[in-house]
Amino acid sequence: MATSSSDDFSVFVLASDLGIDARPFLTNNEREQNQENPEPDNWHDCSQDFISDEDFSDLDLLQFFTLHGSDKSGNRVFRIVGKYFPAQVVSGERLKKYIFHKICSELPEGPFCIVYMHSTVQKEDNSPGITILRWIYEELPAVIKDRLQTVYFIHPGLRSRLVFATLGRFFLSGGLYWKIKYVSRLQYLWEDIKKGEVEIPEFVQNHDNILENRPLTDYGIEPDPFHLSEMPTTAYSFGRYEERWSSREFAS
Repeated sequence: MATSSSDDFSVFVLASDLGIDARPFLTNNEREQNQENPEPDNWHDCSQDFISDEDFSDLDLLQFFTLHGSDKSGNRVFRIVGKYFPAQVVSGERLKKYIFHKICSELPEGPFCIVYMHSTVQKEDNSPGITILRWIYEELPAVIKDRLQTVYFIHPGLRSRLVFATLGRFFLSGGLYWKIKYVSRLQYLWEDIKKGEVEIPEFVQNHDNILENRPLTDYGIEPDPFHLSEMPTTAYSFGRYEERWSSREFAS
């Protein structure tokens, strides 16, 4: 009968599909190396399914969705400039991939907010549609939706207010609907975000100056030759009516 020697060893056979913590089987040297050089944590909340290898350099040049500074609560700020978005040439599917790409590749950990600039937006040229926006939001991972604290809606027109007031609760998730904060003037934005944390395009500042001098334009009450309110004004409509009525009297 053979006697055991100091060269005896044991073999552990583990199934490859079991989640086994291998640290107890490490040697002392391997444990020390593991503690000195730990694997970095992946703070992105996106799975590989949301990260695209597609080239978005053309959309980056448009600067309609960019990461800026932080608000006064420390939330990072994503700026969206509606006027910069070419809705007629960018499909909803590519827009979704681009937004996911920006969030997963640029947004650090922690809460964030969105500053959306609606100034001089034209529905046909710059709006992808509320249905597409809702679809993109619903596709986001739940943890990212939870991290979104506020959506600052800069220069909302009368139509935008009406749409969100009447249909917003049906088309938007309850959480997102209550996160929207309307900001009629830039001066009110500075109550939550310091100046310099978000770059304001010149045309947005000019639009704000015009609205400051004509405050009723926000509600479609004043004549609006610059088409700032997105809605036909009552004064302009009455003027057309009176003109037609005068023509009839002259003809009779």
